[in-house]
Amino acid sequence: MAVAQTKQAAQTTEVLSPLTGNGAGRPTDTAKIAEFTKEQELDALQHMLLIRRFEEKAGQMYGMGLIGGFCHLYIGQEAVVVGMKLAMRDGDQMITGYRDHGHMLACGMDPKGVMAELTGRRGGYSKGKGGSMHMFSLEKKFYGGHGIVGAQVPLGTGLAFANKYRGSDTVCLTFLGDGAANQGQVYESFNMAELWKLPIVYVIENNRYAMGTSVTRSSAQTDFSKRGSSFNIPGSQVDGMDVRAVKAASEDAIAWCRSGKGPVILEMMTYRYRGHSMSDPAKYRTKEEVDKMRTEHDPIEQVRKRLLEKKWANEDELKKIDASVRAIVNEASEFATHDPEPEPSELYTDVYR
Repeated sequence: MAVAQTKQAAQTTEVLSPLTGNGAGRPTDTAKIAEFTKEQELDALQHMLLIRRFEEKAGQMYGMGLIGGFCHLYIGQEAVVVGMKLAMRDGDQMITGYRDHGHMLACGMDPKGVMAELTGRRGGYSKGKGGSMHMFSLEKKFYGGHGIVGAQVPLGTGLAFANKYRGSDTVCLTFLGDGAANQGQVYESFNMAELWKLPIVYVIENNRYAMGTSVTRSSAQTDFSKRGSSFNIPGSQVDGMDVRAVKAASEDAIAWCRSGKGPVILEMMTYRYRGHSMSDPAKYRTKEEVDKMRTEHDPIEQVRKRLLEKKWANEDELKKIDASVRAIVNEASEFATHDPEPEPSELYTDVYR
């Protein structure tokens, strides 16, 4: 179930969120909010709910021992990838790190195949051999899932180089976290991308904690939208908890890249509700902090509230949407627990020597 891509130009309203900067001197010099139609609001709600319910189910299955290894949940950050996908067009690429399930679902990858990979089954996107952090889909232009911190950034830059080399106007969206933004290969990539004016949007998902360390303790420059300044790469901060703000900023950034002006950095100010991974109890922050974000900035509840206030949907209709999403996730869970495991001989396939 891919995020629908609208051909209609977004109506936008200039507004500054408490979570965003003013974007001065950047591809857009004011933060903008896309004015969604009823259909766009419902579409965004459905796709963010799919990610939320999928991740909740994955967390349950991990606790039951059905998922092994690492598992990094995307709960709370759904508006980032859904809003960006709404701004992409067919052919545009996406690559990210290990908190990747939401990106896969937004790209339209089958929830059954994603869940089956989490449980190590034959029907998984990497035949049950990649797990949570390593699956991809050439069909959906999703190039992974990468377990090494920051490793996806030079790979995404390489995809953008290939796009320019082939004369394509395709744009690569490369996602990384605030922790990965401190890795050296990231800045080598920034330099190359600006030097050759590559069509790439670097999306820094700033969820405030790199593993268990607050960005204020680990980063000398906490405004990650400025991380490309020494390379003359423009950047903007975006309210990553509002899918409309994400879509508006993404449209401007992608248009900038597609016109041949080079890379852009978008810092998405977001928040993860759960720990860094399933093994992280997240004791480095208070319950009050998490509750405040859930109460005041939850991306799904913002859409629900707008739909109800505008009378575009009632509670019963919203419950039916949630029920249909839960049915999809339950079907994926059933498939992933009954699909056969790979044959032992699969250990020797897809191995490069």
